[in-house]
Amino acid sequence: MEESGPAVIGSRQSDLNKSFKLAIRSLLTTCSKEEFGKAFDRFSSSEQNSLHRLFIQVITSLHENIENEFESLCLETQVGAALDTVEQFMEEQSLDPLFSEKTNVMDVVCDLTTAKKNEICYLTCMLERVEEQNRLRKARLELLKKGRQDFSGMTEVVEKLQLRSGIAYYGTYNNGFHDPELMG
Repeated sequence: MEESGPAVIGSRQSDLNKSFKLAIRSLLTTCSKEEFGKAFDRFSSSEQNSLHRLFIQVITSLHENIENEFESLCLETQVGAALDTVEQFMEEQSLDPLFSEKTNVMDVVCDLTTAKKNEICYLTCMLERVEEQNRLRKARLELLKKGRQDFSGMTEVVEKLQLRSGIAYYGTYNNGFHDPELMG
């Protein structure tokens, strides 16, 4: 299996590491030889020097152990991956106009309100247009129904007029009575 190069550390993870190291160094700093001597003034000068060297070794070892333990905990709990994810989200949000610090929320609200009003107007116009089409269809349907009634009424009127005036179709009606044999 090929090893990839060292993992690229995101800026947030790098900032965390730097902050931790600065905090540790400020907490575990060595004191000057003079301050150390004042703290152990009952000891001889050579004993103070030996104690000071031992103190520096302990502080240096503590720094290394604490930094190693911190790195181990970060790897174990995947702090780096979590910080990289946070950094990625932050970058994505900075590209999103709703999360941009430059975006005025009231401008966004105004734009959304305008868009919704325009959508409502469009839908209202569409609804009115469909209602008008339905009204015209109903009117046409009523005219067609009325036309059929008028037409059926016209047939009856024509037959009555023919009977009253004595005009009959030759072979269709006999003295006003219907003769089915003659209807061919």
